[in-house]
Order: sequence, then structure tokens, then C-alpha cells
Amino acid sequence: MPARSSSYPGMGAVPHDDGVTFRVWAPQARQVAVVGDFCGWDQRRRTVLAKDHHRSGTWSAFVPGAGPGSHYRFLVRRGGPYLSRQDPCARQVTGARGASVVFDPRRIDWGGEHFRAPGWDDLVVYELHVPTFAATAEGPGTFDTAIGRLDHLAWLGVTAVEVMPPFEFASGTSWGYNPSQLYAIESSYGGPWAFARFVREAHARGIAVLLDVVHNHVGPDGPHLWRFDGAAGRRRYGGAFFYNDRRALTPWGATRPNYDRKAVRNFLRDSAVMWMEDFRVDGLRFDGTNFVRSRWGDVRDPAHHIAAGDRYLAALTSDLRSRQPWKLLVAEDMQRDLAVTRSPQEGGLGFHSQWDAGFVHAVRGALEAVDDGARDVRAVAAAVLGQGGPLHERVVYTESHDEVANGRARVPEQIMPGQADSWHSRTRTALGLVLTLTAPGIPMLFQGQDVLEDGWFTDTRPVDWSKAHHRAGFLHLVRQLVLLRRDTAGTTGGLRGRHTHVLHADDGLLAYHRWDRGGPGDDVVVVVNLTTHPRRDVRLGLPRAAGGGSAATPTPRPTALGWGLSTRTTPTPNRARGTVAGTARWSASVRMPR
Repeated sequence: MPARSSSYPGMGAVPHDDGVTFRVWAPQARQVAVVGDFCGWDQRRRTVLAKDHHRSGTWSAFVPGAGPGSHYRFLVRRGGPYLSRQDPCARQVTGARGASVVFDPRRIDWGGEHFRAPGWDDLVVYELHVPTFAATAEGPGTFDTAIGRLDHLAWLGVTAVEVMPPFEFASGTSWGYNPSQLYAIESSYGGPWAFARFVREAHARGIAVLLDVVHNHVGPDGPHLWRFDGAAGRRRYGGAFFYNDRRALTPWGATRPNYDRKAVRNFLRDSAVMWMEDFRVDGLRFDGTNFVRSRWGDVRDPAHHIAAGDRYLAALTSDLRSRQPWKLLVAEDMQRDLAVTRSPQEGGLGFHSQWDAGFVHAVRGALEAVDDGARDVRAVAAAVLGQGGPLHERVVYTESHDEVANGRARVPEQIMPGQADSWHSRTRTALGLVLTLTAPGIPMLFQGQDVLEDGWFTDTRPVDWSKAHHRAGFLHLVRQLVLLRRDTAGTTGGLRGRHTHVLHADDGLLAYHRWDRGGPGDDVVVVVNLTTHPRRDVRLGLPRAAGGGSAATPTPRPTALGWGLSTRTTPTPNRARGTVAGTARWSASVRMPR
């Protein structure tokens, strides 16, 4: 009986009531088949796929005996024997080199949830790595054990988690940035069912889920896409899914996807759509978009520019925004390129936000300096201001997976190696969190930062959650800062506002005004002492109501927040001066617990 293509749509394994459609892109193959437990893994009983006439390079067949949970692999032949391949679009696998599994997202139990993600001005993001964030005495963490940590994050005031890439990888341990599958959750993390439970439980606690995805390279471990259909293009290059010239070269091997090919662009885009629609994640953070746009990550170098990468990203964000415009798209471009958050219609890439490398480097430079004279307050002021634009257009932080590894340690460890619990380390680390949570932008914490985790990040060292007890004072300080940022008491609305003005940036002292519309409960003045000695009699111009006040109607006072590196962290009240005047009242001041 001749092979017949399936009339059903969809790539990979698409289950129906009476069977499964299998479809795969293998443009240079001469024959494609599928084998699995539905035929006893007997290659003599394989189902041969037929070429789709309406598609370029795809093969498909409908298999009546298969269904959700069926294990399978594709058999691809160009010349010689069959090559056994995992499905590039498999939603579930038994391991990086195991079988693909038919998965039906319609069977996910969402419990009737109707989650509404927090507004972007209310986001406080917590970046986490599942195996080390949620490790137990039995071993590395999974999505199910991570659910047990969500109550802590809800108490802390966190409104979103960013999950480092949880996709199937071939190595024993991983940060996640070497995915062998873009559609399948790592089996040791619990697979797709556990991930769906994690999303559901996060939403039940009011916490959005952002997923870190990798489109700048695939692998290089377990490269099942490498020469998938048997064709190599050129020697030592990877065939249909990859560039086959020098554009293939990345810091992670010759594994850059070929953005010039429509089928490859669709393959990448459809994975992003799946996470947002089938798994209900609330946003995506795209790893290393500068390596999509440039061979070596510097988009200012025209010799290494990849124009197709720019076009791909702009088309991708346009598609995703048209489907679910309320979900957040974040780029890790790390070049402070305003084109990243400009709309495609204006020649931009269309992301809502991007990680701000300028903030972390300037602030950490000041925190880690040994002497007061080496703390560049003007650089910190510039970092706080950023480059203007809406509040959500940048993500600010002092720790991330990159900033606490690769030769660098966590902030308290960098300040005093081996003495992360010292007074100086704790105070300066807290000051970094103050700047992160009061500056304009979406603030982000890295796992363990709330308990003053020390050392550096690896994929085998779990967060030491016992520190939540003997560093409880620091933990409560972080919580109070998060609640101030979110204006839970109704007195610090300006920290969620659109406007920032630096009032003072000299002699180690930084003061800035945050507001949205202004007025009581909105105007916030933040004063930060970057020196190690107390400051007194500091005169600042503070906001006041138009027309001033009188004895009968006192001048409304802004909320003023003061912090410093010195042991005296409560600023002395001072008379104000300047074109906007008012009486300074330090209505919120936080002392570092000893």
C-alpha cells in the first residue's frame, strides 16, 4: 500500500481521537518512516511517511494505532541505512537520546484557572534554576519540589519567576543553555506535566511565570538536529537546520540556526508560541539576542552582522504580540541598544524590555570598591536614570546567573571574599538591592539573593535555605524593600511611576525623585549614602503641592527613603531648598540588622 500524507495540520506528533499525525521536516531525505511502541518497535512494521504536496520538505502520515503516551522515533534515510532520530518538535522525551513521546496539551489540568498577570509596573522578578533552587535531601530539584518554594516567594512579595531554560539537555547537569530539544521539558525536572503543575501553582499564588528560551544556538550537546536528514551541506557543518557557512560559528560551536530558511524560522517560532499558549507562561526572555543578530555578539560590527537574525526577531515579536499582546517579551541583548524595544514598524526588534548591562556594571562597581573615593556616584546616577523610555523597557539587577559565575561571585562574596556575612558585605549588598528596587525598570533578584547567599553560582550547588533562619534580618529587609517597590502600603506609588529626576549626585551622596502623577502617596525621594561615614545637614529640594501650604493646610510631604553604607543609616531631617521646596520628613528609613 503506497504511503499517504496526513490531511491533519501540525508538526511533530499531533494526537486525534482515533490516532496520531506524525509530521517532520527533512528536506534532503529520500525516505522517512516512524516506528514506536505502537508497532512493537519492529522496523519491518514501520509506517512510511509521504511527502506533503502543500509543504516544502515535510513528510507525514496518520497512524491509527498511536495515541497520547506512545513512544516513537523517526527513521530518516538519504542514502544507505536509516538514521534513527528524535522528533525535533517532540513535546516530551524520555531523555536526550531516548524516545519521543506523544503529548496532548489538551489533557493538562488547569483547574479552571483564569490568571491575570500583574501589571508590568508591579513586576518583581525572581530568576531561578530548578535543580539548585528546589534541591532536597534526595537530590536536585524538580518542578514539583519547586512548587514547595512558591509560598516563600509569595511571602517575599515576588510577582514573577523567571525560569532558566528547562529544556531537555544531554549533559548530566546544566544551566539549561545547551538545549537539545526546544519543545520538551527536561525529563529529570519532571517533564511537561510537572512544568504545567508548576505554572498552575505559581498562578494560584499570584505569581507570573517567565520562561527563558534559547534561539541563538542549539545544543551543542546531544545534537539530534545535526545533519538530521543525512545531508551536511558542507563538511563539518550541520545541514538543514543550521547555517552551513561561517555564520554557523558561535561561542558554543557551529550550531546557529539558519534564520534565512522559512522552515527553521517556523520551527523556532512555533516553540515560543507553544509555551505561551499551551503552557500558559506569561512571558519569554530570549537568551543572547545579540548572537542572533551578530556572529560574535557585537551588533555594531557590520562585518559580522546577520541581517536575517534581525528580521527573524522582528517578525517573531510581531507574531507573538499579535497573539497575546499582554505577555512580556524580554531580550538579553546587553548592548543598551534602543532598537531592541523599538517597534518593528519603526525599524526595531519589538521586544517590550531588555536586560540593562549598564545598570549592573555601574552599581556593582560602586558596591565592590574598597575605598569611598573609588565609588563613582555619577555613574550610579546615570545607571539609575537609564536611557529614558517607559518603566518596563529595561530589567535592572545586581545579580543574575551570568553575574555570579564565569569568574565572578555573588555581591557579598565579591565585596569581602570568604566573609560574605560581614557587616560591610551585608550593608553594601543591601544597598545594591535598594538601588535595584527603587530605580525605574523591572527589578530582578537572583535565587538566594534574599538570604544573602555567598560564593558563586554553579549547576550543582543548591541554595542553602537554612540561611533564611540565621540571616532572617536580612531576609526581612529584602521583603520590606520589595513591598516598598510595589507600594503595598499606598505611600510609595512613585516607585512604580514613569518619572525620575536626580536631585543630588556628588560627594558620595545620591538622591533622586520618583513619581507618576505626583502628590501624597506618590512622590518618593530616595537618598543613598555611598560613603562609609554619616552625612548630616544635607539640603535637597523636595516636591510640594502647587501654591505651598499654610498652618491650616500643611504642605503635603513626600515619602523620603534613606539608606547608606555607614553604621548610621537613619538620615538627619534637614530643611529643604531649591525650586521645588517642602519639609523633608524621613518617613521610611531602613537600618541594617546586626
